[in-house]
Amino acid sequence: MQSLTLEFANGTPLRYGENAHQSAMFYKDPNCTEASLATAEQLHGKELSYNNIVDADAALEMIREFSDSNAIAIIKHLNPCGLATGATLAEAFSAAWEGDPVSAFGSVIAASRKVDLKTAELLKGRFVEILLAPDFDADALEFLRNKSKDIRLLKVGEIKPAKACKVYKHVIGGMLVQDRDIEVWEKFENMTKAEFPEKKLGLAKFSWLSCKHTKSNAIVMCYEYKAGYFMILGLGPGQPNRIDSNLRLCQPRVADNIKRMNLGESTWGELILASDAFFPFADNIDASASAGIKYIIQPGGSKKDSEVIEACDKFGIAMAFTGTRHFRH
Repeated sequence: MQSLTLEFANGTPLRYGENAHQSAMFYKDPNCTEASLATAEQLHGKELSYNNIVDADAALEMIREFSDSNAIAIIKHLNPCGLATGATLAEAFSAAWEGDPVSAFGSVIAASRKVDLKTAELLKGRFVEILLAPDFDADALEFLRNKSKDIRLLKVGEIKPAKACKVYKHVIGGMLVQDRDIEVWEKFENMTKAEFPEKKLGLAKFSWLSCKHTKSNAIVMCYEYKAGYFMILGLGPGQPNRIDSNLRLCQPRVADNIKRMNLGESTWGELILASDAFFPFADNIDASASAGIKYIIQPGGSKKDSEVIEACDKFGIAMAFTGTRHFRH
């Protein structure tokens, strides 16, 4: 019978746990060598709470996917209410915030690059819990410190793609152990009569990575707001069924953003819809077609894949299978 022994050191008391009546500690892995909350240097702000660390870890895990880009991830309750790449970090910040400015209030933000003054100034008048980044320019750090005595500024060092390792989740009476999800996709296989044009492949990958870090059942719609640069335009996370993620959360948010950003109704046909797991029925295809969606990516693997493909062909939708599921519980 196998046994598991884990050792963590340097326990630090936190402000509180998930709720104020719960006490909490943060213990550090002495063997961790990559950018992490355990190795981060807090440059400013209040002490961290349990929820701060959990959300900051989610933000850091997401931004690792975009370590080769100027990218900003805005996390609220483990979901990316904003995510974008840009020609500059400031441009990425603006696009990420624009994706859901309401949910971004009180969020945790991760930057893939050293924060410059132009990016820092975009936080003026905006309340966020944490901004973490590889580092901060001196003038950016001064501006942020003067902006708020409470904002937590975390220097995490160089952010690189995630390394393979084991991850753990405690349940009462036991410990779950699994491989870290560092995969992107097994394939990108067009399954419909309509095909993905090559110009959509960059947005497809961005959409898939966005969906990977959204709580299941996840539906995410992403947009190429500028040639070669992408943003989340709407998402439906954490619903008990996939059609609610689409119809009740994702589509209304996208509709609001299209109207607020003056993008025009034709924008629906330029988006890519990503689903973190297969469609058990064709209802999501019908709902997506009604909105004007023309591109879908999903893992495939349902007993009713043929019905889903047939529905896509009926509406002229291009759909690709990735062969890789990304449940996030």
